[in-house]
Amino acid sequence: MNLRSARCVVLAGTLVFGPVQFSLAPFAEAVEYKKVNAKASTLSFTYQQMGSRSYGTFGKFEANLDFDTDNPGAAHATLTIDLNSIDAGSSDANTELQKPAWFDTAQYPVATFESTSIKTLGNNRYTITGKLSLRGLTREVSVPVLLKPESSIGIFEGQLVLKRDDFKIGEGEWADSVVSNEINIRFRMVAPQR
Repeated sequence: MNLRSARCVVLAGTLVFGPVQFSLAPFAEAVEYKKVNAKASTLSFTYQQMGSRSYGTFGKFEANLDFDTDNPGAAHATLTIDLNSIDAGSSDANTELQKPAWFDTAQYPVATFESTSIKTLGNNRYTITGKLSLRGLTREVSVPVLLKPESSIGIFEGQLVLKRDDFKIGEGEWADSVVSNEINIRFRMVAPQR
């Protein structure tokens, strides 16, 4: 193909498809999320108690995030939960859960999570692995997370199953099957774009 033929092909393509801009940059623009808006975010849990499903929340927590969609492997996340802010549906349950057999909030008032790695799975899905510390015990956990970008915010949703006996929660008379060993933790963290 000579130079004149090549120009004709480009001209014809421009007339049919309109002007095309070529770029080596990715199609989606990279977005950074830095600070979690705790007031717009939720942290809840469900469990079985005597065969019935029960629901609860933590009302006070602080989460920090350093997440760049262009480099998620370098991301970092932390979460600190005020265990005294638990709402398990009744004041009796809330009081009981703060006692030494459960969270022992007098000695361990907070639970913490700090990420150690983030793996990209595709389609805004990630696995965040990190250290969860509760009642003076630290365990590695991996959490599947979905990022839902909306306007100028990112919504990070995920869940994990926490086993009470891994953290010695609900010892003594509560160690039997009155309350399920598996507690399903769900979160929805809202972070503005930076």
